[in-house]
Amino acid sequence: MPSYELSRCIVCSTAEADELLSAEDAKAEIEELWEYHQRRLDPAVPPNSLMDRVAFSQRAPLRLVRCCECGLVYRNPVERPMELDAIYREEGPDDAVLRALHETQRPAYDAQAARLTEIFGRRGSGIEVGSYVGAFLTAARDAGWQFAGVDVNAETNAFTRSLGFQVHDGTIESLEAERHVDVVAIWNCLDQLSDPAGAVRAARRHLSDGGMLAVRVPNGACYAAFRPLLRGPFAAVAREWLAQNNLLGFPYRYGFTPTAITRLVERNGMRVEAVFGDVLVPIADRWTKRWAALEERLVKRVIAAGARISTGDKPLAPWFEVYARVRETDSPSVG
Repeated sequence: MPSYELSRCIVCSTAEADELLSAEDAKAEIEELWEYHQRRLDPAVPPNSLMDRVAFSQRAPLRLVRCCECGLVYRNPVERPMELDAIYREEGPDDAVLRALHETQRPAYDAQAARLTEIFGRRGSGIEVGSYVGAFLTAARDAGWQFAGVDVNAETNAFTRSLGFQVHDGTIESLEAERHVDVVAIWNCLDQLSDPAGAVRAARRHLSDGGMLAVRVPNGACYAAFRPLLRGPFAAVAREWLAQNNLLGFPYRYGFTPTAITRLVERNGMRVEAVFGDVLVPIADRWTKRWAALEERLVKRVIAAGARISTGDKPLAPWFEVYARVRETDSPSVG
C-alpha cells in the first residue's frame, strides 16, 4: 500500500488551492477512459500494449487541486518520493513493446527536433531527461544533434543503448557536475518527477552560457477548463479532447501552466523565449482499429489547431512546450 504526504504548490509554496478531482471522481474518469479505449482497440490486444494508453506508471490520484496563484494542478496528498522511485525502477515492457513505442513516437519527435533547432538557432550537444525508448534521441541524431539520455529505468535504458545511444542510469541530479551541454530537454517527464523544481535547478547547472532548457508537459489549465464539461451538453467533446491526450483521469503528478513553468525557470537564471501549444504524440498502433486510428489523426489535427491559437495560459492546448535560455549575466539559483 503506497504511503502519502500532504503537499503545497512546488512553484509558489502556497497551500491555497481549489479541489478539482476527488478519489471518487478519479475512479469514474478512469472507468470512462477504459470504456473509451475498449471501443477503439482490438479485443485481442495484449495487456503490455496498453501501457501509456489505459495503464500508466503513476497510480490514480487520491485528490487533485489547482494552485490559486500560478494554476499548477497537483496531487494533494501525494505519494512519497521513495514510492515513486520504486515505480520507475521496476522492470519495463519487453523489447517488442519498446520498439513499437519507439516507432509510433518517431514522427512527432522528428517535428520536435526540427522545432528545437529552429528556436535554439543551431545544432549542438544535449541531454534528454527521461529518454525512455529513444525516439527523440533518434530524431535529434538524424537532425544533426549530439544528444545523450538519462533515465532511472535500467531495463528501458538497455533497449535505448542497443540503438547506439549513450544513456546514464539515474537522474539529472546524478550526472557528473562538470558535464555541460547546449540543451537539456525534458519531454513528457517533468510532470512525473517527485521534485520538478530540483530537476530544473540541476538542468541549469549543466547548461553552458546561452544554453537552453526545453520542456514539454501536460497542461493543467486545459484539464481544469475541460473537466467540468464532462457532465454537461459538451461532454462528448470534452471526453474526446481529454482522452485523446491522456488527460482523462489525469495520470500525472503535475499539470503545469505556462505561468508556473515561467516562474520556475526565471528563478534559475533563464528567460522564456517561446511557448508552443500542442497535442499528445500519436498512440495508435497495430492494435488500434482502423477507424480509431483515423479518428485520432483527425481529432488531434483539430485540437492542435486550437492549441496553437490559444493565448495566456493556453486552456485549449492539452500539452505545451516551453523553451527557456540561460541569461548569460545571471548565476543559477541555489534555492
